[in-house]
Amino acid sequence: MNTAISYNDNYAFKTKKLVHHLTLREQILDTIRKQILRGKLKPGERVAEPELAEQFGISRTPIREAFRQLESEGYLTVVPRRGAVVASLSDRDVQEFYAIRSVLEGYAAELAAGHLSEKDLARLDTINQKLKRSAQTGNGKAFCQAYDEFHATFLKASDNSKLFELIQQLGMKFSSSRIAALIESGQMAFPEVDYDDVLEAFRRQDGKTAKSLVKQSAATVGTMLRKSLAPRQVD
Repeated sequence: MNTAISYNDNYAFKTKKLVHHLTLREQILDTIRKQILRGKLKPGERVAEPELAEQFGISRTPIREAFRQLESEGYLTVVPRRGAVVASLSDRDVQEFYAIRSVLEGYAAELAAGHLSEKDLARLDTINQKLKRSAQTGNGKAFCQAYDEFHATFLKASDNSKLFELIQQLGMKFSSSRIAALIESGQMAFPEVDYDDVLEAFRRQDGKTAKSLVKQSAATVGTMLRKSLAPRQVD
């Protein structure tokens, strides 16, 4: 009997393995995120590879990949000779980050005001409607995605790649997935973000007003995040 595997069969086999691997990875990510957000894993607490390997019945390789992803999102810190530990997110961390973010994104909005095309403005209007709908329906993930999309659009229009990179690097510990999880778990209320006035300022090419409003938006999100963390603060 011919047992040779054709190219297509082999490709399909590899694809199935890849899909299964990614599914496991997502399960690991989701499990650790939920345990951190629900307070089952405390800041500074070690996340054990052997226990996760046994729980999911897999090798440690996909677990380490998940740890790297969670570290990039700000949930974990990988410490030499100790492994992965839950990252602290202190009130001071949040206060300082959003103070810096408000300045940088406000500046980006001021720069963008004179460069946004009609197509950009139409896109921002569409995203703003998504933002409103997701808040009304209670979809934290969609809300954070729309929020990031709105900001990314005017950041790109500011035509300052270094500014964009700086904001992205600073925000790794405050990822949208972390904030979305807090919203959907009920620990964080939806920030009162309304970009109608920001859009109007952009249409008028009023950089100063756009700057002021975007700074207020960042401050609002920061305040809501600080409130959500206050009962669980361990510092």
